[in-house]
Amino acid sequence: MTIFEQVVNAQKQLEGVVPHTPLTQSLNLSDEFESNILLKREDLQIVRSYKIRGAYNKISTLTEAEKSKGVVCASAGNHAQGVAYSCNLLKIKGKIYMPKTTPKQKIKQVQLFGKSFVEIVLIGDTFDDANAKAAEDSKQNNITFVHPFDDIQVIAGQGTVGLEILESFKVPIDYVFVPIGGGGLASGLSQVFKELSPNTKIIGVEPEGAPSMKTSIANGKNTALDSIDKFVDGAAVKQVGNLNFEICQKNLTDIVLVPEGKVCTTILRLYNEEAMVVEPAGALTIAALDFYKDKIKGKNVVCIVSGSNNDIERTAEIKERSLLYEGLMHYFMIEFPQRPGSLKEFVNDILGPDDDITYFQFTKKNSREVGPAVVGLELKNKNDLIEIKNKMAHKGFEFKYLNEKQGLFTQLIG
Repeated sequence: MTIFEQVVNAQKQLEGVVPHTPLTQSLNLSDEFESNILLKREDLQIVRSYKIRGAYNKISTLTEAEKSKGVVCASAGNHAQGVAYSCNLLKIKGKIYMPKTTPKQKIKQVQLFGKSFVEIVLIGDTFDDANAKAAEDSKQNNITFVHPFDDIQVIAGQGTVGLEILESFKVPIDYVFVPIGGGGLASGLSQVFKELSPNTKIIGVEPEGAPSMKTSIANGKNTALDSIDKFVDGAAVKQVGNLNFEICQKNLTDIVLVPEGKVCTTILRLYNEEAMVVEPAGALTIAALDFYKDKIKGKNVVCIVSGSNNDIERTAEIKERSLLYEGLMHYFMIEFPQRPGSLKEFVNDILGPDDDITYFQFTKKNSREVGPAVVGLELKNKNDLIEIKNKMAHKGFEFKYLNEKQGLFTQLIG
């Protein structure tokens, strides 16, 4: 049976359990990019991400003997919710391993969806740590491991997103932007379009700090990254699945890497302009449009909004990453003269009327003429930075610009 045929079977399996999510036009994005931008709203799914599709398809197709033993999985959050909800629906016991770094909101949701049918185990710092422990548990106790992406039944379930898009929009689609973590969604969806709409260009999107699929395709083999930026937690894995790599290598037109700061800017924009709450992975495809703006002009474009499981406690970090990326947040270590009025002089003579001090840490040293302070400035115009540096030099304020000193920045600011 081909992958496409298994996707068709998966759609039948999901009927009545997983609702079809809307495919809606974004007027703001369509106007900005002079094209027809359609959003596939998987953030409106029952568990607020597409992951329910693959999880339910996999678990529901197990034999009765396999179901009786229960299932085990590893996840940074969304796959866990899909597995938990499926276990609850099918009355099957599930053990879910999650990284200790998983946002609290996702952990709470997993328990909510799984109720008494799931046990959550927090272990390690990354998905890969949790995944290794789940695989070990599966082998030792002979229970089914529900992989988040490297499984044909999971791939088939995720591929139903592609079928729904083509059922909802009968006009030829020129581009589909699909997020890539482990590659389950990209694999299933791209196989559907290869069969039913082969002229559609499938653009994979990864976070810049976790380019596992792009690296693997460039190397011609599935390659594990040494380290990753875990911020886009729903799409940050060190290594994609073997099945997923094989399929995506053949089917994807291109892969775009999006800086994490750009993702943050997109999250804030979607909230302010579209009243949409999305998680970092859910904003990836929309953030990628800027990098394709010339090619998509006048085209029909679909962006998969993969999930909305965002933790409100991350809002401050999201805003800061966005401002840093946009060139509006700057950190300095400044040597202030230890005399009355030096800070007032800095505010009055150095800063513009719209600039704001958002961070200030100073320790007075009585035996020194000057004392270092770490200062964070939020600017209204990124071009004002040069003038501020020039004014500080002219007024005799010695400083180090921390944005360009990543090691020192991380140590002082965190």
